[in-house]
Amino acid sequence: MPRPKALPTVLIDNETVAVTEWRFAPGAETGWHVHRYDYVVVPQTDGTLLLEAKDGERHAELSIGKPYFRNAGVEHNVVNANDHEFVFIEVEVKAPEIKAAEIKAAQIKP
Repeated sequence: MPRPKALPTVLIDNETVAVTEWRFAPGAETGWHVHRYDYVVVPQTDGTLLLEAKDGERHAELSIGKPYFRNAGVEHNVVNANDHEFVFIEVEVKAPEIKAAEIKAAQIKP
């Protein structure tokens, strides 16, 4: 039986970041995907997520407000392993570098 899909709501999407709220009913999944950008996840709910990857699966215990970071290239399916709704905010960093010339140009000289 197919799993229900998690519900993404895009909160911000510009040239620098994409911020998405993900809401998972019990047993809901994101579907398989690859992260194109570095990202940070900030849980809004305590609970457990099942992370399915090509090399196997593992469970991750998450706590409200305790973020984690991952580099671009992660390929997985994320599943709510709880008997309650699980919510997190995902922040994808599209522009990870500020060039030295840009920093120098922005500096105020005395």
